[in-house]
Amino acid sequence: MSDHLLFSYGTLRLPEVQMALFGRLVQGEADAMLGWQQRMIEITDADVIAKSGTRWHPLVEPSANPLDAVEGMVFAISVADLASADAYEVDYQRRAVHLRSGRQAWFYGAPGA
Repeated sequence: MSDHLLFSYGTLRLPEVQMALFGRLVQGEADAMLGWQQRMIEITDADVIAKSGTRWHPLVEPSANPLDAVEGMVFAISVADLASADAYEVDYQRRAVHLRSGRQAWFYGAPGA
């Protein structure tokens, strides 16, 4: 059952991460966060690095330019899937965002931003 929409601009789009977290591949639709920009950060959590295969992960932050956009995928996932994603995203905080499509979804961004 799909109870939540989750927008991913990073490693949650990777098949190996989806298999590790959800036990299956999750189909998504292209969408974007308008008025946001992306940069890379270094992750130090060994479990996250093992699942994603890299210590460098993207992070989004609000942009001064409202025309900036962060492209990604929006997935319909269950409450259990969302809990698995929460446990994986140790350096991020789950927040809500309105997407280019008009839908509202969860995303993971910098804590307190």
